[in-house]
Parts: sequence; structure tokens; C-alpha cells
Amino acid sequence: MLGRLTSIRNWIFDLDNTLYPASANLFDQVDQRMTGFIQDLLGVDWDEAHAVQKAYFHGHGTTLSGLMTEHDVDPHAFLAHVHDIEMDVLEHDAPLVAAIAKLPGRKLVFTNGDTPYATRILDRLGLGASFEAIHDIHAMGLVPKPHASAYAGFCETFGIDPIESLFVDDMSRNLAPAKAIGMTTVWVDNGSEQAPTDVARDHIDFTVPALAPWLETILER
Repeated sequence: MLGRLTSIRNWIFDLDNTLYPASANLFDQVDQRMTGFIQDLLGVDWDEAHAVQKAYFHGHGTTLSGLMTEHDVDPHAFLAHVHDIEMDVLEHDAPLVAAIAKLPGRKLVFTNGDTPYATRILDRLGLGASFEAIHDIHAMGLVPKPHASAYAGFCETFGIDPIESLFVDDMSRNLAPAKAIGMTTVWVDNGSEQAPTDVARDHIDFTVPALAPWLETILER
């Protein structure tokens, strides 16, 4: 194991565009269904609905959080709608399965999605038995990353010491609260980032283009 990571006991992973490559464009399907949901809800055209969606994402942490706050949307109905997508763009990822299996300690998924959706993705990738648990948006009390309460609740639920934990996410803003409580942070810089390019990223310990090759590298060391 890479020397500076020998103290890591908890390996925590985001889901979308982190455990699978952004090039699969899976989340694009979710994104389009979110825009369509807003279009129907507000009776606006596609462009305006898309603008509203992104404004809620940046302002509230997730589109769902914005819709709940501004329009009292039922989260269960929204999630069922936007996650009703085909998974055939995902393939079994044998290298990632093998690398995660070799990691010493606990392995968990920490996602702003819901558990049924996450389970479908993990099964498709071959990771269905790779993780101790999935901590989803409902477990967060519908208050998503990057709100600090999401990380505090995660650590409390699983009895996790942040100093002994590493968190991987494709959204750099989601790593800042993790770093603030002492976690080691890994940013998967694969093109899915939605923050401006001039945003400070001094809260990131490792920047990697893809997860599996990096895990293989640290395990070899």
C-alpha cells in the first residue's frame, strides 16, 4: 500500500461517474429525465427547465433538494421517475472489482441517489457484493452532499473515524466537507465535474482520471 494511505481503514465511494466511467453517459439519462420532470411540473420549455434544474443543483446540492424546497415535490415520486433508465451502457468491471476486493478495511458507498438505483448499478458492474452498505439520500434525511450534516450522519451511522477514512467523488465540491472533518480525499477528474474551472481545489489530496488504475497503483506500492 502507498505509504501515506497505510492508516486508511474506511474506503468510501460516491456512485455516479465514480464507480463507473463518465464516458458511459449513464447519468446523462438521469439528467434528461430530471429536465423532463421539471418541464412537466412547471409547464415550461426544455431550455428553461434545464436552467432551473442546474440552478437547483448548484444552489441546493441536488436538483431534488431544490424541488422539495421550492415546489414541495415528493422525493419518492421524483427518484422513481429519474432513475427509470436502462443500464445496458454499463459493463462488468473486473479490474475494479478485483482492486476493491484487495483494499484493507471497510468499503462503503455514499451517494445522493437512492439504494434501489445504486444496487442496480453495482450489480451491473459486478460490485454487488463488494460493499458493506450503501448510504443513500434517504439515510441522509434527504439533505444531500455537500451539506455537512450528510457527512456527520454517515460517520455516526457507521461509527467511522474520519482520520482513518478516504472518500472518492467525481464532484470536487463534495470532497471539501470530507476534508474538513479529516478524511483523505480523491477527486475522479473524468469530465463530469460541473463546477467552474477556477474553483480552488486545495481540499483534494489525490486527483485521478479513473478509479481502477489508481487503486491498482496504490495497492502495488
